[in-house]
Amino acid sequence: MIRRIAAVVASTVLASSLLAAISASAATSGSIKLNATVAQTCTVAVTDAGATLNILSGSSNVAVGSVVENCNDGAGYTITVASANNGTLKSSATGAQAIGYTTTYDGTNGSGASFAVTRSGAQFNKTSNVSVTVPANAQAIAGSYADTLTITIAGK
Repeated sequence: MIRRIAAVVASTVLASSLLAAISASAATSGSIKLNATVAQTCTVAVTDAGATLNILSGSSNVAVGSVVENCNDGAGYTITVASANNGTLKSSATGAQAIGYTTTYDGTNGSGASFAVTRSGAQFNKTSNVSVTVPANAQAIAGSYADTLTITIAGK
């Protein structure tokens, strides 16, 4: 019985102490801090138009493809148009010379290895056209001529 009384007294003292601690730390308001992060995402979707260029009589501003740009960088982004052959159409035919051309991306002209177009803010689903101009070369050697344009996007 004495043990029971001691256990009841100990329980009562413990409960009183716990209640006092809860009452002392209870407040009328509190706050929860919320945090979130959005990762930078920049992508291009390139569509090849399958166009054929005419080297002998020249080709002016021929649509060769289009690009859909998406970039959520508020500071903007850069699109780079790079040529595998430094801005020339090349052929493996004997005696063939490389044929230079000019690329236009969304109104910006470039030639050579690469050029860049800079955007000043985020954009979503922006479609840009890619076209090529090849000067006439009536003395071009017979054969297939080719180059590859690579379009890349990078946030600032």
